[in-house]
Amino acid sequence: MYVLVTYDVSTTTAEGRKRLRNTAKICLNYGQRVQNSVFELLIDPAQWAQCKAELCDTIEPQTDSLRFYYLGNNWKNRVEHVGAKPAIDLEGPLFA
Repeated sequence: MYVLVTYDVSTTTAEGRKRLRNTAKICLNYGQRVQNSVFELLIDPAQWAQCKAELCDTIEPQTDSLRFYYLGNNWKNRVEHVGAKPAIDLEGPLFA
């Protein structure tokens, strides 16, 4: 499955900045960063359940937010990139 994860974490406190770093680390463990707070994840349902649980446990719902976009099987037709830093093809070869 292909999931786009975005987040907004309040960084007005040291704890908030730590949550921001931890949220990014969790996303990086499962996918790639495509914008500052935007990650693309190509994962199976079990991995997604684990990732989502970790993310939900990391944020503070009173001040932070997460958004998940489920792009489905035809995700390649739904993603278009323009400009610098093109994303890595997550289904492509592991070498360049």
